[in-house]
Formats: sequence, C-alpha cells, structure tokens
Amino acid sequence: MRALISVYDKAGLVPFARGLAELGFGIVSSGGTAAALEEAGLEVTRVEELTGFPELLDGRVKTLHPRVHAAILARRGLEEDLAALAEQGIEPIDLVCVSLYPFERAADEPDASAEHVIEMIDVGGPSLLRAAAKNHADVTVVCRVEEYDAVLAELREHGSTSLETRRRLASVAFATTATYDAAIARWFQRDESQPESLALAFAKVLELSYGENPHQGAAYYAERGARTHLLSRVEQLQGKPLSFNNLNDLSAARLLARELGEPGCVIVKHANPCGVAVAETIEEAYERALAADPVSAYGSVVVVNRGVTAALGELLARQFVEVLFAPGFDEQAMEALARKTSLRVLNDTERRALVETEPDYRRVLGGLLVQDRDWEIAGREGMEVVCGSVRDAQWEDVVFCWRVVKHVTSNAIVIARDGQTIGIGAGQMSRVDAVRIALEKARELGHSAEGSVLASDAFFPFADGPQLALDAGVSVLVQPGGSKRDAEVIEAVSSAGAAMVVTHRRHFRH
Repeated sequence: MRALISVYDKAGLVPFARGLAELGFGIVSSGGTAAALEEAGLEVTRVEELTGFPELLDGRVKTLHPRVHAAILARRGLEEDLAALAEQGIEPIDLVCVSLYPFERAADEPDASAEHVIEMIDVGGPSLLRAAAKNHADVTVVCRVEEYDAVLAELREHGSTSLETRRRLASVAFATTATYDAAIARWFQRDESQPESLALAFAKVLELSYGENPHQGAAYYAERGARTHLLSRVEQLQGKPLSFNNLNDLSAARLLARELGEPGCVIVKHANPCGVAVAETIEEAYERALAADPVSAYGSVVVVNRGVTAALGELLARQFVEVLFAPGFDEQAMEALARKTSLRVLNDTERRALVETEPDYRRVLGGLLVQDRDWEIAGREGMEVVCGSVRDAQWEDVVFCWRVVKHVTSNAIVIARDGQTIGIGAGQMSRVDAVRIALEKARELGHSAEGSVLASDAFFPFADGPQLALDAGVSVLVQPGGSKRDAEVIEAVSSAGAAMVVTHRRHFRH
C-alpha cells in the first residue's frame, strides 16, 4: 500500500504519516511536506523519484504527471487498468492526503499584491483531490486535519477504510475543491457586481436548533472569503442554542443598529423593528426602545451598540428576551442576566465594519436574485423641504425616522419623536393601511403623534395616507416623492400647516 501526502498545513502531519507507515504504507511526498517527514525520521519516496522528473517552474509543477495520476485513477477491479500500470511499472496509490494553498487567507490580506494572491492558487492539489475522489471506490482521500485520527483508527481496526467512509471523504474533497475554485472566481470577479456566472461558496458555521418551524432542520453558513459576517467574532456567553428565526432577526437588528451613532437600541420581532431609540445613555436608549412597543417586544431580539452595564443588565433581566447582542458585558450585568437561563447572550468582539460591498442575495424558485445591498446611511444631504419648515431639533428625528424606515418591511411607515419610534406599520399591501396601523399602534400605547415625524419608505400615491397622519398631529412627513400626485399630496400637507421633506430616494424592503 502507498500513500501520497502533499500538505500546506503541517498540523498533525507527522503523527498521521507515522501511523500510516506503521500500518505498512509506503509514503510518497514532495517539497516541504517531504522535508518535514524526513526530518521526523520517516522514510519517504520523493515524487521526482516516482516520475523521473524534477520539480519544475519553482515548484509549480510537481505532481502533475501520468505516473502519479495513473497510480491514483487506476480501477483495481478492471484488468485493463492493472495491466496498463504493470506495463508502465507504476504501483497504485491507495491513499491521497492533500491540503491546499491558503488562497482565501492570501486574498484577505489587506496589502497583498495580485501576484502574491495568484501564486496562492493551487493547481496540483485540487487535481490530486479530484482524481482520488473520483476513484473513491479504491482510494481514500483526506483533505482535512480533522479526519486524520478517524482514518487511522479505521485502518487499524479493519485494515482498510469502508466504501461508506471513502464516499463520505470524496464528498468532502469535492466540496473542498468546489469552494476553493469558487473563492478564486469571486476574487477575479471582485470588481463586478453582477458577473455573467456567479460562483458562491459557503462554510457551515453553526448547527441551529431548528428552522422557521420546529419540524425544519437548519444551519447557519457564512460566505467563504467574507471578512465579516453575522456571527464573526461573536461568542455566545449563555442561553439555549440559536434558531433560524433568532439569526434572521439578529441580522435585521444589526443592519439597523449600524446606522445609529449615538447610544442606541434596536428591538426586532419577526425581522421588523418594533422599537428603536437613541439617547444619551445606553440604559435610557433601551428603556425608550422598549417603551415604544412593549407588547411586541415580548420574546424579541435586542441589539445595543454600547456595552451592557450592571444597570442595563438588571433592566433586561426583567423582560423575556430571546437574544441579546452587545459589544461587551460587565461582570455584574452577566450575574443579572444569568437569572434568565434561556436568554441567548451574544458578545460581539468584531470591530471591523460590516463589509459594505457584499451583494444582497434572495433565493427564489430555482434561482437567485442579486442586487447591491442598500448600505446607505442617510443624512440631510439630498433632502428637500417642499413645503412648511423643519426646525433644527426636528431634523434629528427626520434623519432618525428615515434610517429606521429603511429597515421595515414594505409598505413601511415609521412615526418617531425625540429619537424614539412611537408607531410602526410594516409589510402592508396598501400604504394607507400601513399609516393607519402605525397611528393605531401609537394610540394603543399612549404615544401622542402630536408634533411627531412620519417617514414612508416610498412615495404616497394619494393624499389619503398623509391626511390620516396630519389629522393625528404629525408635523413633518418624509417621503421619496416621485408620484404623479405629488402636487396633491404636498398641497394636503401644506394646507394643514405641516412640513414635507422629499428625499428623492426610496428604500423598499420586500
């Protein structure tokens, strides 16, 4: 029996190779792998001895040779294949162990030159893995350090690996080469937002407790090569396992929280914000976000953009919260939160900005919709007051309200005052119904709309929605504009003595 070993990652290499040698495997290797094994005292046949050719092109060509690939691809049950090997004096290779050049790590280096990244494209390694995986009926292929012990254990117990094991390892190998090639393709396409062919690769980060419903299995995958992702550098400090819905809500909350510069809190339920507030302290921000809609906040995801203090920990421990996400926790805060044993507490240590170039992918039947993500953080730039006047203090609510409405499912209406949402209407087929719901939510919870700001994610097609808001006391309306009936809508607002701000940009979120 023979094993071909060629690995970039030398972790666990020597014990694995020594175990194979003890089982009677002859070891074939090249380059740095061969040197490491020889230094450890193992007997190695160099690939150049096998092929009769030296390494070429500064190591670019080592294993790309018929005497290597024929030894791997020969079908042991086919007499013609064995006769061909015998005629050429080639001995079969029964196990292939390869780890690839770290292309993604090189591509992620901020100052890496294109030449350096391209040199990290492995050519021979994927070829070896694909050959061995294709012939898994006879060949064991290993491409992860995590498999070393299990493969050795099976060989020691049975003298060979089972077909089931070889098929599973082949699946891992093909997935490895596929994701590797996808990462390379995406690097070459890095300046194309919608390339002709879209090669995506994802790595499993977490098994989830269940999907949208308990009978659905689920997992969280992060895009390979992404510098930051939903759970990058996030540690779960306590609580139950995360579910599909937890992470969907967390994503919505994090995307909104990144737009809040002041101490802020975002409370999300079913992927929509139900309470958002900013304040001078994080404790006050949480209390105001909760007060915005305490009924909907029951069993929600809470994201704060400041560390959780002892005082905030006590406040949070009084509520039923599914997930709490924050950039740090005081020891006393954790003592208070520990009373809520089911609460999932996530500590965010990621200090890099979320990647603002990643596309937005939406799965549809048999395909994928791809668009540029709506990363814009709104400010006053580009906004136009088309009637009435907006006081300086109100401008803060105009910007705050416009930032929040972007993250509410369309049709979307948000009413806010003094840096606090007081009514949200989400996901309605009719915009006037979204206004009605937002106003009703405010009334139900004792929030007066008098002097408030209302934002709409898209234009008002008729004056009926604005009229409802004006009758309730809303003093500033914010909308993109662009309707055929803009003049009618503006006239209704002007006649009521209120102000209207047109942003000239919409924020649909379906």
